[in-house]
Amino acid sequence: MCVMNAAMYNQKMALTIDRALRVNSSSCIAFTGAGGKTTALFQLARKLQQPVLVTATTHLGSWQVGLADQHIATESPALEEQLLSGVKGSILITGELDGDRTRPVNDKLLNWLYEFCTARAIPLLIEADGSRQKTIKGWAEHEPPIPVFAKQVVQVVGLSALGNPLSDTFVHRAQIFSRISQLDPGETITSDTIINALKHPGGGLKNIPGKAQRVIILNQADTAELQSTANSMVEPLLTSYNSVIISKLIDEKVFAVHEPMAGIVLAAGGSSRYGQTKQLLDWRGEPFVRAVAKTALQAGLAPVVVVKGSNAEQIGAAVDDLDVQLAHNPDWESGQGSSIKAGIQAIRAAGVGGAIFMLADQPQITTSVLHALVEKHAEELHPIVVPMVMDRRANPVLFDLSTFDDLLSIQGDVGGRAIFHKHRVEYLPWHDDRLLLDVDTPEMYQRLITDETL
Repeated sequence: MCVMNAAMYNQKMALTIDRALRVNSSSCIAFTGAGGKTTALFQLARKLQQPVLVTATTHLGSWQVGLADQHIATESPALEEQLLSGVKGSILITGELDGDRTRPVNDKLLNWLYEFCTARAIPLLIEADGSRQKTIKGWAEHEPPIPVFAKQVVQVVGLSALGNPLSDTFVHRAQIFSRISQLDPGETITSDTIINALKHPGGGLKNIPGKAQRVIILNQADTAELQSTANSMVEPLLTSYNSVIISKLIDEKVFAVHEPMAGIVLAAGGSSRYGQTKQLLDWRGEPFVRAVAKTALQAGLAPVVVVKGSNAEQIGAAVDDLDVQLAHNPDWESGQGSSIKAGIQAIRAAGVGGAIFMLADQPQITTSVLHALVEKHAEELHPIVVPMVMDRRANPVLFDLSTFDDLLSIQGDVGGRAIFHKHRVEYLPWHDDRLLLDVDTPEMYQRLITDETL
């Protein structure tokens, strides 16, 4: 194992809204909800490579127009010459001014903007909801007007509503919010109140296109207490959303990005050095591979994939009744690289933010280190997170979604370390030398099963 000092490598990298939303040049994002969606939209526009087109399928207040670098008020899609004339920055395109607000863009113009941006890989940001500057809201029958082509829908909610009574003072369309949140008017708004509204099909999930990525921004997490409350809301929200972001956008602070995390158990090897199938050795009454898969499930990793190759039938039988996926690696003899690829291919469509690779000969790994890896990743979306025990790299290792293409290029009998030179590696100090032990020999197995600290 490589010896190094984690403090030499771990350097703080600010988590910005563009990184939190995993935005690219072809992103088409609709912002809905209340409690900071306009702030989120224009803050994102400033972060992106220019130009950025911004539009609205709802009314905007005249004060919002000034947040863009340029404003074009029109009802016609005859904009190509104007947009290709060297205009830079954020360009806000709305309907004509109507008193102290703009009209929404019409469908013809909206579709033209989408086609224009798609053809030129220009980000298109859409404000698709109104909230009268309240922090949370209920949705009327016509709301929110989300375009069917939106690739990502960002639902913003303001945590400053917590602890206040459910009334029109704090909630836009309070009667509707009462119905979808199951909270009576006048009662105190809690985190469960907000969760109920966000998960309701007539609430936070309303009108989201079927293939769009769903994101929640829990904004206005201004205090440590509110950040803790936001963290407690993550798990129930991730059953309905692809990502939960905790922020204080008025100060351009993103505290964490929580996404589903896969677990990939590498169990395809032939155990040639050991002399028998290590994956099926006994660990406290059950096979190694089963114990590792159960730990992944207990830690909340999903999906959990077990990659099998040699002795595939027996490996599969050992985890047959668990909620895991089996991925077969027919090229297992070529080395660990092919098993890594099989695992990544099995989760590509799962909508995860990353994957933790676990070795089938480390049944002593605990849920604690898995949780710590996930939390460290959430802080800054680190590309790679590695436990560091006594200045030695250890397993398991977390790889962010952004590394998957490189993991698919690995050849031969090498692990994920083959791409460490391509990505920033975050080292997680861990004071448990059990992470350094894997079973390569019968002697190591005897140490494992006789050491009472394991």
